[in-house]
Amino acid sequence: MKKIPLRRGGQVEDIANVCTFLASDMSSYVTGQVIQIDGGMNM
Repeated sequence: MKKIPLRRGGQVEDIANVCTFLASDMSSYVTGQVIQIDGGMNM
């Protein structure tokens, strides 16, 4: 956990929140992105 910038492991909700965003109208202008849900490990 010390190596993860957010200092915690990922939860199911972390992925679900991104999926909900992508499925919503709020993401209508998002195109061709790679979204890493990793707590900042690949910054």
